[in-house]
Amino acid sequence: MAQRTTLQEFEAVFPKLEEALLDHAKSYKLPQEQLDWYKKSLNINTLGGKCNRGMSVPDSVSLLLNKKLDEDEYFKAATLGWMTELLQAFFLVSDDIMDSSITRRGKPCWYLHEGVGMVAINDAFMLEAAIYTLLKKYFRSHPAYVELLELFHEVTFQTELGQLCDLLTAPEDKVNLDNFSMEKYRFIVVYKTAYYSFYLPVALALHQLNIGTPKNLKQAEEILIPMGEYFQVQDDYLDNFGLPEHIGKIGTDIMDNKCSWLVNQALAIATPEQRKVLEENYGHKDKTKEAAVKKLYDELQLEQRYKDYEEKVVGEIWEKISALDESDGLKKEVFEAFLAKIYKRSK
Repeated sequence: MAQRTTLQEFEAVFPKLEEALLDHAKSYKLPQEQLDWYKKSLNINTLGGKCNRGMSVPDSVSLLLNKKLDEDEYFKAATLGWMTELLQAFFLVSDDIMDSSITRRGKPCWYLHEGVGMVAINDAFMLEAAIYTLLKKYFRSHPAYVELLELFHEVTFQTELGQLCDLLTAPEDKVNLDNFSMEKYRFIVVYKTAYYSFYLPVALALHQLNIGTPKNLKQAEEILIPMGEYFQVQDDYLDNFGLPEHIGKIGTDIMDNKCSWLVNQALAIATPEQRKVLEENYGHKDKTKEAAVKKLYDELQLEQRYKDYEEKVVGEIWEKISALDESDGLKKEVFEAFLAKIYKRSK
């Protein structure tokens, strides 16, 4: 019988991985001061999140095997999960610098910690490198070692493509709504979010069990990428319509000039007068202008438009799950578990 991991179980694996990473750095005779810095960066940037992506790896392995994992199986799956969290840490440290963000997980962003500044760029590189240190240490003799290496490299590049499109489409300091389109929006969310958040954990689970084939990886991709797109649309919806006490933050997409699902929907149906309201008020660090956009979103009934979208897209995802061919090692339960976590979430 499959079993879901807890955050406590998952986090219990990290000290051993951290020790392996520090030992690797010590092998180059890294001075103690710099070693302490590396340890601090690993702790602050990798720990403290919800770890949904990372925990999805052991959960998926357990579902694929339909049993509780033994100690070695769990350690291997959790290690791949922590590599996913290191990838996330690498992206977040970099992203916060690019976006001039102030807080992350309720604390100052890493680059804003005392004495850090632009050293954070190098720290981000080291977080990414840690993935490959762990991969070599624990999976060098695994039959799918090359596939695991290539998967991390490819997903990293896909995410960077999404980030590039996002940065050039919606710079915070230059508002041009003509830049926005649903086509660009889809590209950004599919590549910036869906691949590493949804496809990566399941692909890692398949490779860990050495059952990753072109066929079942493609099937997984065809279900998980639309699911990842839905997740990001949901995120954009919650940024405006979610309750701050539920989502844990105050939404800033309007003031940050984000190429979000809501603004693209508004642009698609706005009258010339309504578009003028958007052009005059979107993307400004001004509460009054933000309120004007929020009012327009209500007038355009975007909340109902989202609810209609949600029912349609979730129905389509369920159809894909129902039609899944399980002969190649995949299980419908893996995808049902992902969808159950996000359907109608409020945070």
